[in-house]
Amino acid sequence: MKLINHINTQLLHRRIVLVLFDIMTACVAGVIPLWIRFELNFNDIPNVYLESVWNFMLINVVITLIVFYMFRLYHSLWAFAGTAEAQNIVAACFLCAVLNFLGMNLLKYPIPRSYYFMYALVLTGIITLGRFSYRIVRGRVHKSQNKKNGTRVMIIGAGDAGNTVIKEITNSHFSTMVIKCIIDDNENKWGRFIQGIKIVGGRDKIVEYAALYGIDEIIIAIPSANRPTMRAIVEICKETSCKLRTLPGIYQLVNGEVKVSKLRNVDVEDLLGRDPIKVDLDSILNYVKNKTVMITGGGGSIGSELCRQIAGHQPKRLIIVDIYENNAYEIQQELKHKYPKLDLVVLIASVRNTNRMNSIMQEYRPHIIYHAAAHKHVPLMEDSPNEAIKNNVFGTWKTAQAAVQNGVQKFVLISTDKAVNPTNIMGASKRICEMIIQTYNRHYDTEFVAVRFGNVLGSNGSVIPLFKKQIAAGGPVTVTHPDIIRYFMTIPEAVSLVLQAGVYAKGGEIFVLDMGEPVKILDLAKNLIRLSGYKLDEDIKIEFTGLRPGEKLYEELLMNEEGLTDTDNKLIHIGKPIEFDESAFYVQLNNLKKAVENECEDVRSLIQEIVPTYIPKAEPEEYGEERED
Repeated sequence: MKLINHINTQLLHRRIVLVLFDIMTACVAGVIPLWIRFELNFNDIPNVYLESVWNFMLINVVITLIVFYMFRLYHSLWAFAGTAEAQNIVAACFLCAVLNFLGMNLLKYPIPRSYYFMYALVLTGIITLGRFSYRIVRGRVHKSQNKKNGTRVMIIGAGDAGNTVIKEITNSHFSTMVIKCIIDDNENKWGRFIQGIKIVGGRDKIVEYAALYGIDEIIIAIPSANRPTMRAIVEICKETSCKLRTLPGIYQLVNGEVKVSKLRNVDVEDLLGRDPIKVDLDSILNYVKNKTVMITGGGGSIGSELCRQIAGHQPKRLIIVDIYENNAYEIQQELKHKYPKLDLVVLIASVRNTNRMNSIMQEYRPHIIYHAAAHKHVPLMEDSPNEAIKNNVFGTWKTAQAAVQNGVQKFVLISTDKAVNPTNIMGASKRICEMIIQTYNRHYDTEFVAVRFGNVLGSNGSVIPLFKKQIAAGGPVTVTHPDIIRYFMTIPEAVSLVLQAGVYAKGGEIFVLDMGEPVKILDLAKNLIRLSGYKLDEDIKIEFTGLRPGEKLYEELLMNEEGLTDTDNKLIHIGKPIEFDESAFYVQLNNLKKAVENECEDVRSLIQEIVPTYIPKAEPEEYGEERED
């Protein structure tokens, strides 16, 4: 309450000052036109004209204050005044001149005909100067301070977005940025100015002018740029060692949301060199609309994104099942806020609990199940193989069994590229999961399918968040091997393709998502260091730690024995199921179940019997301090 009273008192004081200033201005502006009319000689002004002005003075002041109030000249924050306020000043002042004309003629006060126009110009000039003087002085002081210790900035993009950023930075009282130059590929703009800042050339001038002006930060203000264009610009900017930031999407420009606070650091996603993957949303909508959909592991990275996208496609009911209550709570609150009419059920349960999974499906009768619950961290599962098998293999088995017993129409297993020729427990466990759902598909009405993809950017435990934390801590950034490569996809992209693969599913397929070109992890680390504004080896070093237990140098998406057929979506392929002896498989599976329940010290030999392509790595490779760039 004290703060509100203080603010109200400040506003009252400012308005009193403005009113007093306007009274003085109205009086002075009434005389100056006569002084100008008679060649700047006050003594030459006839007394009859001075008397007219003096007699009308009180009426003039009252008119002025009423008109200014009507045009909200006492309500604006003049520290942030712009063209709208300037237009109001002009309109108010000229209206005052018109009312002066009507009043003086009505009262028959003699005055030269040129008086009224000059009065309007003088009043407009003094009021404008008075109202905008604070902003001008504050801006000058702010720029003076910034020249001494501010961040020197280069803007890339001389369009609407660039203009908005420049305006925000220039007008912000809190910004410590000084814009030195603008870059744009449009030759017609070269040599011209935006708000006093020169457009110096195209992208080929970035490195030159970054060095010339000692640029600290580059802001890419081209929100409509596609991925290849963004990548090309970022590749050039990386040569400058400047920190990079970019604007959000063009839709936020339309909504007027682009501000300095909306600038984001350039993410590694900007370097993947491709546009975001698009899917046929209509087919997905028809697929899940009015269906009861259940997602196991619904609070995880992939599971929660499945929940978001399905919630937006009008399901009859969405059931989220997760063992971890914090994750489940977070996605529950998010969906409640975004989709208040969604029939949402959030349950804490383990897929390893047979009775619990049966009771959930008996009560809610889901049409579709997305099985995303799994232990996924490769090194952790190498140290706790029994837990990986219990959760991944037998959690999938129990969930699949409950699905067939309760009439589920479709069961989609979220698998991984690590299931191909696995070298680790996690990958081998997922391969066994694929074999389970292929077996079940042959004998039950439920359509069982698997979707296999690689690494997702930004998921829990992925490499990008780890690199960012290491850079924030001053390094070093740790990479397991200089030659290690991975396929990458964003979480929304992977999930949208999973949903569309479910549309194509007829039962028994292993869908393989096209992850694009593989990316070297070392290159990601180098780029992220540079994009964060640091110099490689000088500010942040990269250290090699050696491959972790069970880790491959590269991942495969398809086994050699599997064929590959296309779908209507060129990014989704179908792998031909590998034949295996089902009777022997069930015997091996039961032997494995007994072994993990008895906490067998080493189940790897049993896993190899089930998955012949599983070849565990004996020891991780070691790397010292030396490395090659």
